[in-house]
Amino acid sequence: MPRTRSALPATGPVRLGPDSRAALRPAVVGIDTGFWQARRASNAYVSIPQGPALLEAAGNLHNLRLAAGTAVGEFQGAYPFVDTDVYKWLEAAAWQLAQAPGEDLAPGEDLAPDGDLASGEDLAPGGGQASGEDMTPNEDQTRDGDLAAEVGRIVALVAGAQQPDGYLNTWFQLVKGGERYKDLRWGHELYCAGHLIQAAVAHHRATGSGELLDVARKFADHVDSVFGPPGSGKPIDGIDGHPEVETALVELYRETGERRYLDLAAYFVDRYGHGLLGGEAYCQDRVPLREATNVEGHAVRQLYLLAAAADLATETGDAELRTAAERLWHAMTTTKAHLTGGLGAHHEEEDFGDPYELPNERAYCETCAAIASIQWSWRMALLTGEARYSDLIERTLFNGFLAGVSLDGERWLYVNPLQVRDGHTDPGGDQSARRTRWFRCACCPPNVMRLLASLEHYLASSDDNGLQIHQYVSGRYASDLAVIRSETDYPWHGTIALTVEETQVEPWTLSLRIPQWCREFRVRCGQETYEGPVADGWLRLERTWSPGDQVVLELSLEPRLTSADPRVDAVRGCVAIERGPLVYCLEGVDHPGGTLDDIVVDTTRPLAVKHRPDLLGGVTTVVAAGSRRHLPDAGWWPYAPVGESPDSPQQDGEHVELTAVPYYAWANREDGSMRVWLPTS
Repeated sequence: MPRTRSALPATGPVRLGPDSRAALRPAVVGIDTGFWQARRASNAYVSIPQGPALLEAAGNLHNLRLAAGTAVGEFQGAYPFVDTDVYKWLEAAAWQLAQAPGEDLAPGEDLAPDGDLASGEDLAPGGGQASGEDMTPNEDQTRDGDLAAEVGRIVALVAGAQQPDGYLNTWFQLVKGGERYKDLRWGHELYCAGHLIQAAVAHHRATGSGELLDVARKFADHVDSVFGPPGSGKPIDGIDGHPEVETALVELYRETGERRYLDLAAYFVDRYGHGLLGGEAYCQDRVPLREATNVEGHAVRQLYLLAAAADLATETGDAELRTAAERLWHAMTTTKAHLTGGLGAHHEEEDFGDPYELPNERAYCETCAAIASIQWSWRMALLTGEARYSDLIERTLFNGFLAGVSLDGERWLYVNPLQVRDGHTDPGGDQSARRTRWFRCACCPPNVMRLLASLEHYLASSDDNGLQIHQYVSGRYASDLAVIRSETDYPWHGTIALTVEETQVEPWTLSLRIPQWCREFRVRCGQETYEGPVADGWLRLERTWSPGDQVVLELSLEPRLTSADPRVDAVRGCVAIERGPLVYCLEGVDHPGGTLDDIVVDTTRPLAVKHRPDLLGGVTTVVAAGSRRHLPDAGWWPYAPVGESPDSPQQDGEHVELTAVPYYAWANREDGSMRVWLPTS
């Protein structure tokens, strides 16, 4: 089958090795209209272009010049790992340069497919923070050219800062007098190396240039010469306090074919949990990963380590690692995941917390943890072929991840709580519940940029028998077997219209993921109709296909009330509102005349939906019935005998209409209160 314009090379963040044991391979997707096109347009035209100026203002680029000897002054930044902000931005910019000019980010018409099963009034199509017209540059702009020039400039800065033996870390070169690997728990030298390697792989795959890849390989070779197990003859048996280099080394192996990078990654993964960093769960050193029974410690560190474990199981066939990764993913999702897909219960040490310890106001849910979760789950989806991993990816993408960036692409959330009370006193800084222009620890913004810029690589897969669609977008899905055009206004509407544009002549299977949240669906394929349920999350359509064949998937988007496991004490007696893949929340700005603390939702009344093109760039809201509790005046003591409780609602409470907006869009208007979980009494 001839390669078409849409069938671009599959050169994303995960490119499996020739001997991979994965059940599925990443497929090619071109996103050209709809919800995610708008998000990616904001990323392309706002977030990524502002990166160099922000990195300049924060001193990251200044530090590289100092290390290269081309500037004078002092090191700038609060942490020894500030180099990673540069590397993550470079990775984001590289994936952006890999986009076909005008293809994925061109404006397109809003789509309103017919036949949606969702009920409700005023469901005009729309969605996204900005229309294609708003996000399209003027004709005289040369965004790609300017971005390529910025990438080239910063790559040269990185190369100039590298020492002759390959070592590169501006903090240790400038502040610690060149002292290396003396503080593996806090120094993050290998963490920085990992992000450099990932940026270099992205740059090489996107542009064909080996300039940054040469820098990364030189650093990786240096690390390989220094670190190794006892008896290896290498001077250091050690691990980094922040896992990251491991999955990067696997990808470097995939890019270069050098087996020693894969072996080095395996060595690092297996040395966690043996007390090399003091035996603390915080840095994944309490128990070996192969023996662990639940995720623990610093959430991002745990998730990056598990992504590496999945990579190693994929490339080596290590059944024990695969079993451990499956066991820990299941434990995490059943006991430690928030409704939004967010992860991390504690501000203290950015920790997972205990099973079912899922607070609202103090939920940490770092944006980077959502990104790491998506990266790990995608690797597990490829390794196993199971739909459940992509179910979590969808939930996290639309909620826990997307809330991390403002609708205008200029402001960020480091933490993503599920409730902000009236009168909340914001501490500011990295742990703020208010959107912030940049952070002292600016790990999240460029991390968001790199995921959005490479999002098309997390949406579909293929195997020898067919094409699997994991996430639904408007655009083209392509594999060696076929090219399929998709048109949808998802998540506002539940209809996905698929048209076969090219196909091989032999039979093959089109597999459609039926989301875990979906209780009713219908698929029309020619004269045949399929309806649920499905046993394993996949609806498989096997046949001989012809160009022009159509498949229409209709997912019911009836809004629903969700309750939590009774062991989640923080939300007992509460419900949340969901619709399709979206979690909803109330904001104080939509409910004047009181506080959100007063509101009780009426679960006996039906939910309604209303599209609001005037609100938050165009969103579908969910309208619920509720009331305001009449609370007594505060006394000197907020407790009373049962029956006289000061929080008991009065029967004549004021009835109110509740307007719920998608969680991803909160905190984009005025500062104020917000809550996901709503009391029922």
